[in-house]
Amino acid sequence: MERLQRDQIYQLEKQYRISLINSLVGYKSLNLLGTISNEGITNLCIISSAFHLGANPPLLGLVIRPERAHNDTLTNIKSTGQYTLNNVLPDWYMQAHQTSASYPAGVSEFDACGLKKLYVDGFKAPFVQQSTIRIGLELREVVDIEINSTTILIGEIVQILADDKMIATDGAIDHVKAKTMTVAGLDSYFLPEFIGRLAYAKPGIETHELNKS
Repeated sequence: MERLQRDQIYQLEKQYRISLINSLVGYKSLNLLGTISNEGITNLCIISSAFHLGANPPLLGLVIRPERAHNDTLTNIKSTGQYTLNNVLPDWYMQAHQTSASYPAGVSEFDACGLKKLYVDGFKAPFVQQSTIRIGLELREVVDIEINSTTILIGEIVQILADDKMIATDGAIDHVKAKTMTVAGLDSYFLPEFIGRLAYAKPGIETHELNKS
C-alpha cells in the first residue's frame, strides 16, 4: 500500500500533483458552462465542479478558478446574473475538452470549438444546442474562498431543457439515455453504465432495487 503524507504531497512534481489531486475522488459531474457578456459576446468552458445544494429552492453550486484578466466566465456571470450548464456527449467530447484552452478575452469558445448556441425567450445566457440536458441558472450568492482564491457560485435553477424521454415519470433524469459523460481528473472521460436504482433507505428495511424501467 502506498502512503503519501502532507509533506510528501507538497514535494511532488507540480504536474504529477495536479493530476493526482484532481483524479483522487474519482468520477465527477461534467458540464459545459455557458455565459454571455453585456456586450453580447458568448463564452463556454468545460467544468467538473458543479454540485447539488438543495431542491427547495432548487440550487446548484460550482467552483470557479481565481478571477483573471481573461476569465470571461466569472465576469459574465457577475455582470448578467445568468449562466447555463449543459451535459457533454461522446459524439463531440473532444470539442468540449477544447473549451478548456486559454483563448483570449473576447473570443467565443462556441465559435472556436464548433459548438452551437441555443437561446430561449426570457433568458440571456446561451445553452449548448448539441446537449440533451440543459440547465439555466440565476446567480443567488457568491462565496469567495480565501485559502486558494477560488469562488463558489450558488445559482437557482430557473430553466430545464431536456430532450424527449430523458425525464422519468418519477422525475429522475435518465443519464444513460441522455448519453451524459463524466470525467476523472482533468482529461480522462467516461460514459457511465447503469447498475441499478435503490429504494429510499429506512432503518430496519432491507435495501432493495426499484423496478427497472
